[in-house]
Amino acid sequence: MRACWLVGTEERGLRVPLPHLAAVVLGRGPRTRIADRRCSRQQVLLKADCNKGYVTVKQFGEESEETVTETEEKIQTEKRPCEDSCENDDIENVPKKAKKMEVVDTQSSSADLRPSKSSVSPHEGTTSRKEHLGHWSQGLKSSMQDPKVQVYKDEKAVVIKDKYPKARYHWLVLPWDSISSLKSVTREHLGLLEHMHAVGQKMIQQCPAKESLEFRLGYHAIPSMSQLHLHVISQDFDSPALKTKKHWNSFTTEYFLNSEEVIEMVRSKGKVTVNDQASELLKLPLRCHLCKQQLSTIPQLKEHLKKHWTK
Repeated sequence: MRACWLVGTEERGLRVPLPHLAAVVLGRGPRTRIADRRCSRQQVLLKADCNKGYVTVKQFGEESEETVTETEEKIQTEKRPCEDSCENDDIENVPKKAKKMEVVDTQSSSADLRPSKSSVSPHEGTTSRKEHLGHWSQGLKSSMQDPKVQVYKDEKAVVIKDKYPKARYHWLVLPWDSISSLKSVTREHLGLLEHMHAVGQKMIQQCPAKESLEFRLGYHAIPSMSQLHLHVISQDFDSPALKTKKHWNSFTTEYFLNSEEVIEMVRSKGKVTVNDQASELLKLPLRCHLCKQQLSTIPQLKEHLKKHWTK
C-alpha cells in the first residue's frame, strides 16, 4: 500500500505520517513546528485514502465570518502542494506568512522534499496571485452562493448572516463582483459601495428590534476573509461568539471603518487608505463602547454591557 506524508516545504525533515483512513488532527505544536499562538492547536483534520490517492482536509476554528471547509486534495504521483494555514483564533490578524506543507504520496521513504514553487498564499487586495479556494479565508465566496444562508439579494449584492455573529443582529453585505478587499476599491466602485450601504440600511429597517437597538455599518481595516464585505451589526454585542479582545476591538475602535466615511474617502480620493498600523488597535485595553469604562476581561465586559441594554 502507498504511504502518505505531510511534508514541510520550508523546513527540511518535517514529515508527518498520514496513515490510511486515519483521522490526523494538526495545528500549533511540535509536530508541525508552528509556534504562532494565533494558530489553533487543532487547526485541520486530515484523512488520507492511500488507495484512491486522496486526502480529505477539514478546517476547524472560529472566525468572525467564520467558515468550516472540507475539501479533497488529489495526491499526485510525486507531490501535491497544499497550504497548512494558521487560522486566527481571534480575528482579522492572520499571520502574514504561514508554514507551507505538501502532501506526498510515495512508495518508499525517498520522496522528493524540495520546496514547492507552485504553492502561493492568498493575499488580501491582490488578484494576480493564485488563491487556494479550499483555504478558510475564501469561505465567504462559497457562503454567498448558498441560497440557504442568503437573507437578501439583488442584481448587485447579497446579504448573509455572519456565521459567528458578534451581536444579536450581524449581517454581511457582499457584492457579486469579485473584489478582494477595500485595497482593491477604486472610484469606479463608488456606486456599488453606496448600494451596499443602502442594502445594509434596508436590513436595519426590516429588523424587528430596530426601535430598541442601535446599528453600525462598516468595514474592518484589515479583513481576514477574502471578498469585500460590509458589516451591519447591532451595538448590543450580546453574543457567545464574542470571545476575545480582538473580537471586541475590531468593532469598537477605529479598526472598524464607518461605511459612510469609506464612501466619502472613495469619492474624494478615489481609493481607501488604511493605516498600516491598524492591527495595533486590536491590542488596546477593553473599554465599553458607550461609557468608555475599562474592563479587565471579556466576561466582565459582557456583564457590564447588560447595564446599557434597554429594558
